[in-house]
Amino acid sequence: MTVRELDAAGITDPALRDAYTQCRRLNARHGRTYFLATRLLPVHRRPAVHALYGFARWADDIVDSLDPGIAPRRRAADLDRLHTRLAQGLRDGDSPEPVVLALADTARRYAIDHQYFSDFMASMRSDLEITDYPTYDDLRAYMHGSAAVIGLQMLPILGTVVPREEAAPHAAALGVAFQLTNFLRDVGEDLDRGRVYLPADLLGAHGVDRELLCWSRRTGLRDRRITEALKAVEDLTRGVYREAAPGIAMLDPVTRPCIRTAFVLYGGILDAVADDGYAVLHRRAVVPRRRRAAVAVDGLARLMAAQAVGRAVRRAASPKSRERPVPRPAAAGASPGAAPLHEEIT
Repeated sequence: MTVRELDAAGITDPALRDAYTQCRRLNARHGRTYFLATRLLPVHRRPAVHALYGFARWADDIVDSLDPGIAPRRRAADLDRLHTRLAQGLRDGDSPEPVVLALADTARRYAIDHQYFSDFMASMRSDLEITDYPTYDDLRAYMHGSAAVIGLQMLPILGTVVPREEAAPHAAALGVAFQLTNFLRDVGEDLDRGRVYLPADLLGAHGVDRELLCWSRRTGLRDRRITEALKAVEDLTRGVYREAAPGIAMLDPVTRPCIRTAFVLYGGILDAVADDGYAVLHRRAVVPRRRRAAVAVDGLARLMAAQAVGRAVRRAASPKSRERPVPRPAAAGASPGAAPLHEEIT
């Protein structure tokens, strides 16, 4: 399947094919929900999405590794090295780092604004220095670079049926909604890394602080105040999904099933968190496999319908469907089955 995707995208250079393949593996291994949704994209657009995910995952792994043997100074140096290679790759279109090579090629093919990548790296850098967010506005500033720009990077690949600037706020909101979902699901794991990605003022409104979260994580005991605070985060996140929802209809019809599937699957994570009693400090909420499969099948049906409509529109717009040949006498020496001139041209 990888070969078919690369061939369809016109990626022929061996080094580039290898770079995109590595990005695809990162997507398949670490982004199960996201990867499932990308399977519903037109084949030729998938490598570009793998490149965006692969690069983001590569940077994220630098700052999020739980390996205690990697000192903060080493993480900062690794991130600086990646940033330098990113800048060089975007400038030169080449890089010894496969994920950067694939990203640079994708940015060139789809004319993606390089500022989005700079903003992303700035948020990754802040993860090495900032461990708490006093207010939701503070968290939104971080998520602009870590999540909103991912949605904006995707827009040129997905395509739109409206001016791109009209769809952009919804794409950015969807990136934020996905990340807030992950923050809620991964509260315990983030605590283990010394970070709290939930706004302190929202937690405090329910009598919750870092110390109480750590106590619950450490002891495995529940507290009603934590449950209420996490439910408030869920409500906040669902509000951002509502901001994002109108953007799906603004996308190219053949890419809508992919994004709608991701929208539903990530929303399903919120459902799983609630169904599990907001026990995210003690275990990870998981969307049941049958639910994931049902959403994927629905997405596939929507994709097939969109493709059928697209084919019908193209047939209706083709010169052959618009022009009905007028019978005329055969020219001298012409065979009775000779095609009219306009059919030969088309």
